[in-house]
Amino acid sequence: MGKLIFLDNGATSFPKPEEVYRYMDYFFRNYGVNPGRSGYDLCLEAGEVVEETRKLLTKFFNGTDPNRLCFAYNSTDALNMIIFGMLKPGDHAVTTTIEHNSVLRPMYHQSLAGVDVDYVPFDGAGFVDPAEIRKRFRPTTRLVVVNHASNVIGTVQPIGEIGRLCREAGIPFAIDASQSAGKVPIDMEEQFLDVVAFTGHKSLLGPMGIGGLYVREGIEIRHTRAGGTGVRSAVRTHLEEYPYRLEYGTPNVAGIAGLNAGVKWIQAKGLEAIHEREMGLARKLRDGLREIPGVTLYCLDDLKSHISVLAFNVDGLEAADVGTILDVDHDIACRTGLHCAPLVHEQMGTDKIHGAVRFGIGPFNTEEHVEAAIRAVSQIAAIKKGKSR
Repeated sequence: MGKLIFLDNGATSFPKPEEVYRYMDYFFRNYGVNPGRSGYDLCLEAGEVVEETRKLLTKFFNGTDPNRLCFAYNSTDALNMIIFGMLKPGDHAVTTTIEHNSVLRPMYHQSLAGVDVDYVPFDGAGFVDPAEIRKRFRPTTRLVVVNHASNVIGTVQPIGEIGRLCREAGIPFAIDASQSAGKVPIDMEEQFLDVVAFTGHKSLLGPMGIGGLYVREGIEIRHTRAGGTGVRSAVRTHLEEYPYRLEYGTPNVAGIAGLNAGVKWIQAKGLEAIHEREMGLARKLRDGLREIPGVTLYCLDDLKSHISVLAFNVDGLEAADVGTILDVDHDIACRTGLHCAPLVHEQMGTDKIHGAVRFGIGPFNTEEHVEAAIRAVSQIAAIKKGKSR
């Protein structure tokens, strides 16, 4: 077996920058105590890293108040807090068919509880029309949630325009930035965002188990849990002020440290430079794949508003089988199936063939990796074609 070519960066970025590994190890060995719970120096120093990371991420999203940057386990955890904390029976919500299950499943459970939910479809190129979202607004609309960048087809939605329409109508607008945070700019002010849900382990280049949300001033999310915060312990109910309003128990301090290092690595390299390089590789991969007879690509005609995620199928083969061959015979890691986004596949018709194969390019992929992937898919398609004769 050769060295693994990792093209599953849509699931998680791997490897991480060396600085992330080093800082997590250093922090956990030297400051791995419970922050904010006591007054001794080590505890205070651990707390300083947590607060520094709040400030770092607030600036990263162009927020205004670091206290409104709340840590969570991941974006799914954050989206659950948003959807269950902002909607109640009788309310109406608008989302899209391009969403991940981190939005679809909470919305479905809310619909069972009496929330009415509209799902706006994407067009043939993979984009949601802001005007179509505007058409769904009602007097009872209390939340709009949109997946900023699709984890299946890689399209980046026009959140600035959607946000402007929501702001004009006085409707809170939240984005799922799982795939976009760390790849493309996210600006609370310029894009009229009210809540951003993010995860640390994808393009922010941190570890698993850390994520969060930034909540704009004037937007309130009910807390749906309760527990320790390390401050004002005599208060019987969970605290109302941010960030404690949406944080519960001991935080993932090692994860926060790793996220801190990941964001700083991105800032040092330059968000635009990282994205431009990844998209250069994505174009090379797209161009190579579409020259292969029997390969079908999805929503990849124009890569102008895209991240480096590509979905495809090989005619006559199950996506899972293609993924297995890529792994076993070519040492290439990818993702196959429905990608936790069933409505995307239902709309494209790929649900009937059990999904698609997805390649996700990250900052440590190379042209050699892309060339190997093109060769591998070409060989798989040729073998299938030969057998079908």
